[in-house]
Amino acid sequence: MTSGAARHRPYTRGVSTVVDQLPLGPLQTNCYLVRSAPDATDALVVDPSGSAAEIELELARRGARCAAILVTHSHFDHVLGLADLAEGTGAPVHAPGAELVVLENPEQFTPAGFAVRPWTPEVLLDGAERLELAGLSLEVVSVPGHSPGHLAFAAGTSLLSGDVLFAGSVGRTDLPGGDWPTLLASLRALVERFPLETVVHPGHGPETTLAAELATNPFLAELRAEPAETG
Repeated sequence: MTSGAARHRPYTRGVSTVVDQLPLGPLQTNCYLVRSAPDATDALVVDPSGSAAEIELELARRGARCAAILVTHSHFDHVLGLADLAEGTGAPVHAPGAELVVLENPEQFTPAGFAVRPWTPEVLLDGAERLELAGLSLEVVSVPGHSPGHLAFAAGTSLLSGDVLFAGSVGRTDLPGGDWPTLLASLRALVERFPLETVVHPGHGPETTLAAELATNPFLAELRAEPAETG
């Protein structure tokens, strides 16, 4: 791993970003409302983890409408409200193309006791896109390891990381499609791609920064131990 300024390639920041965290659903999975400004009337909903009614109420409280829905990955707790929200708002869904089979057949992948309606996303992503939505410019990043098609979304100074990186932890790799070497490579790519002051908004728990996780996260010890490049 490189050190200092050489670690990070230039990353052009867009407009300021307002990110509201909503812990919803049985696992208190973080749903996010992302806007270009506090008074913006268009919002992105990232990982609709609760009921559509809950999410629409929070949008209404902010005087905003759902302009688009983004999905980091297809695990049931991140998409519990997806179909109802998409149906009720007419907002297009942007989701990982590699996990389409799960989104279209959730009953085959959802634990007993939970019900997830199928939905076919309007836009399939592979992690090499730039999106212009709700007045925001977003970079889509492929970060597999927790799930095969997992995506992260970078907007402004924020990184919506889904279940790849948490405050003090990382995503599980013991679920179907999980793989630790792949997840570690994804984490390395994030650290090398974005400034360390980038604010990480994870799928569970509080926000953090890349700097804090690189410095103290026990699961990133292997990255800290990698020799720095010279020259």
